[in-house]
Formats: sequence, structure tokens, C-alpha cells
Amino acid sequence: MNKPAKHIVVITGSARPNNYTLKAASLLLPALDKNSSLTYELIDAATLKLPLPGTPYKDSSHEILQKKVHNATGIILASPEYHGGISSVMKLIIDHLGFPSVMAGKPVALLGVAAGSIGAIKSLEQIRSICSHIGAIVLPRPISIANVQDVFDEQGRCLNPDIEKQVQSVVTQLVDYIDRHICPMIALENLIRKEKQGI
Repeated sequence: MNKPAKHIVVITGSARPNNYTLKAASLLLPALDKNSSLTYELIDAATLKLPLPGTPYKDSSHEILQKKVHNATGIILASPEYHGGISSVMKLIIDHLGFPSVMAGKPVALLGVAAGSIGAIKSLEQIRSICSHIGAIVLPRPISIANVQDVFDEQGRCLNPDIEKQVQSVVTQLVDYIDRHICPMIALENLIRKEKQGI
């Protein structure tokens, strides 16, 4: 039996030009590229056109976002910390994932960046709480990059190999969880479906 296809969606939570969140999220891509058993997509918050909650939609951006998250096997949320909390951009994205949320039941790994010396601890805890509330399976050991302005050069290259390895460990953790818990469940569901269809 072939392994079920894995698709990872990485979503950033900053729309600022040349933001550090996108630079940090980009460190995930080599680890994702190396894994031939999965596909992935990076969703840059700056490309989304989401209105304030409760205001009219001008296009189908939210439906496209919801479909991408719905089709994902696992999700990585990368967010900055602003004023000791979650960025409004990341909260807006989560709020537009539907009621009930299309993130419900999906494994979610967290990556945070902050300019301060204690990192993005507060925002990561808030994101964990919000995602758990909507039914997502938030994985332990989130990665927080402190003093992020000193970690990247102007071209976006990481200046600290140890931090780069830590960030890429997010991919390993998420894929390991999917292989141990999600893929067997999908395989069992497919087997039951075939038995019911008499295949």
C-alpha cells in the first residue's frame, strides 16, 4: 500500500515589507525540499486580501485560503510578536479559516520571531491557546527566535547555523507526527472505504 501523500502549508503572520517572519519561514523550505514524500506551499500574509471580520468580502481570497488549509495534512504557523502578543495579521488569518475552523483536527507546528531577548514566547502561547480552542492539534516544542534582527543579514541569509537547525527541526517534528498518527489513520479510513465498496 502506498503511503498517503503529505502536504504541508506554511503561513506567515506579518505583512510588513522585508519582514523577519518570512525570512525565518524561508529557512523551513530546504528541509521541506529534502523530503520527497511531501509537497508544500508557503502562504505569505502580504499576498492575502482579507477584510476585517464582519465586513463584506470583495473577492474569494478567504475561500482559497480555507481550501488550501483544508487540503493540508499539516500546518506551520510562523508569526512575529508585537507588543507582547500575537500579530493582528496572524489572528486575522486564523479568524478567516471558518466556523468551524478548517484547522480543526490538523497538526500545527509553531515558529515565532521577536526583536526582544526573550523571543516570541508570549505570542506563541497565545497562538497555541487560540489554535487549541478551534480544535487544532498544536505540537509541543515551538521554536522561538530572539533578537531576530541580529540573526539575518540584509539579503535574508541566516547568520547562525544553530538557529537554522532549530527552525528546520519544526519540519522534522511535524512530519514525524504525521507519519506516526495521521498517515495510519488515513490508510485505515481508505481500507474501510474499499471494504464497504467491495473493492
